[in-house]
Amino acid sequence: MNASSDQPHVVDRSPERTYRRRWATLGVLSLSLVLIGMDTTVLNTAIPTMQRDLAASASDLQWVIDAYTLAFAGLLLTAGAWGDKYGRKIALVLGLVVFGASSAWGATADSAGTVIAARTVMGLGAALIMPSTLSILIDVFRDPAERKTAIGIWSAMAGIGIAGGPAIGGWLLEHFWWGSALMINVPIVAGALGLGMWLVPESRDRRSPRLDLVGAGLSILGLVALVWSLIEAPERGWTDVVPVGGMVSAAVILVAFVLWERRHPAPMLPMQFFADRRFSIPVLSITLVFFAMMAAAFFLSVYLQTVLGYSPLEAGIRILPLAIGLVAGGPTAMLIAQRIGERWPTALGLVLLAVSFWIFAGVTVGSDYLPRGFSATVIMGFGMAFAMGPATESVMGSIPRAKAGVGSAVNDAVRQVGGALGIAVLISVLNSVYSGAIADSVMQLPGPAAHATEDSIQGAYAVAAELPAAQASALVAAADQAFVDAMTTTVVVAAVVIVAGALLAAIAMPDRGKPADDELLTAAGDPGTLR
Repeated sequence: MNASSDQPHVVDRSPERTYRRRWATLGVLSLSLVLIGMDTTVLNTAIPTMQRDLAASASDLQWVIDAYTLAFAGLLLTAGAWGDKYGRKIALVLGLVVFGASSAWGATADSAGTVIAARTVMGLGAALIMPSTLSILIDVFRDPAERKTAIGIWSAMAGIGIAGGPAIGGWLLEHFWWGSALMINVPIVAGALGLGMWLVPESRDRRSPRLDLVGAGLSILGLVALVWSLIEAPERGWTDVVPVGGMVSAAVILVAFVLWERRHPAPMLPMQFFADRRFSIPVLSITLVFFAMMAAAFFLSVYLQTVLGYSPLEAGIRILPLAIGLVAGGPTAMLIAQRIGERWPTALGLVLLAVSFWIFAGVTVGSDYLPRGFSATVIMGFGMAFAMGPATESVMGSIPRAKAGVGSAVNDAVRQVGGALGIAVLISVLNSVYSGAIADSVMQLPGPAAHATEDSIQGAYAVAAELPAAQASALVAAADQAFVDAMTTTVVVAAVVIVAGALLAAIAMPDRGKPADDELLTAAGDPGTLR
């Protein structure tokens, strides 16, 4: 693909001024990205308090989390295409306004239904923000070496928010009400908006045709159906008619989307992108990173808080070393990628991620967090950043600059799908092994208590609280051991899947893209060239 065909897409900016401010612009984009990542996990620690204060049912609480994910994942492709056509800065600013306003709305809600509605609107804001950050980065950093460094930093920021969310949420809950986990977004949004209006340049694809409304509708319906089915499958069962029907519907709709895009004269997402292994293989690698990451965030939180007995804040602090690995891994990987290409750093990052899971496979009920937990968490962050940065550079370097918003949206959408898939598959493995391991210990319990104990370790603890001391102690010990056994099996399964992805990247991913892409832009006199 030749990037020289999209020269006229840059508008309304002084190249010299934009060049001087490029690193400050990256700071604004990074702040926006940390906000999105943080909101993926910060609310998890507030769920028990919300259940009490809002008289919310288990279904309500599930939708508080899922409504955001569904809106975010479903609208990403459409939001990316909209930004390409109407302006990426406009998309970023609009997304920040929507995100901040809906955060304040949700934080002051007095019912679960209102929180769910606010979280849905927050998902819309996030869908506008996230692809615009990467597409603006690609537009501002024209020098290939600088762009790789910037993408390394961007990739680290994408995970730091997720890693820091539990600790921030735990601290807020110890000092304020549950809504503070949402209200914290408002000052961050205000800062990003103020700096963004000043520092972020505008760009768009001037020659973009009318928005592909049919393609947009099919992508929204297909992605929502897919992610919703993955969310429902662990709860209802993988053979239940509801998730199975949802997955079948998602497959049909997404096939229709592909057929429509292939025949449309100006498709929202050109399908030929996926024929380029420099695009498709890294997309799969990013999917695997989030497949592992989101599931790990879930079971590590349960292990630290329930089995080891840490408070939400203490558990969140022990997940923070993930950020150390992310900060170190992203820029390091991109320095290596500048010399040898993106293939081997991507493959190595996946291997390191698998290694961190193998380390977690050795934990026991009596394990201390140090040194095994700390080292595994740092290696996990390092591996994630090592894979994500080069993979993202490969994805964005393989498409025309005018389609940066759509390319970024694909990069972001697979994160959401990968995360949902990881939670669905790996947590299903976790729950299945746990139920089998605890089965012998519930034989003397009455039906409802036995069911609650087999359902989750938290259910076992709740049942134990109603039993005599000796029986309660035995049940808690059995539940702890069953959960650790289940976690061991789960991380081994995850490691095997990730290693398979690493092998595929090593074998099938090209080393680097066509070096002429950026040079052609300069030679052609692209008005956006900033050198």
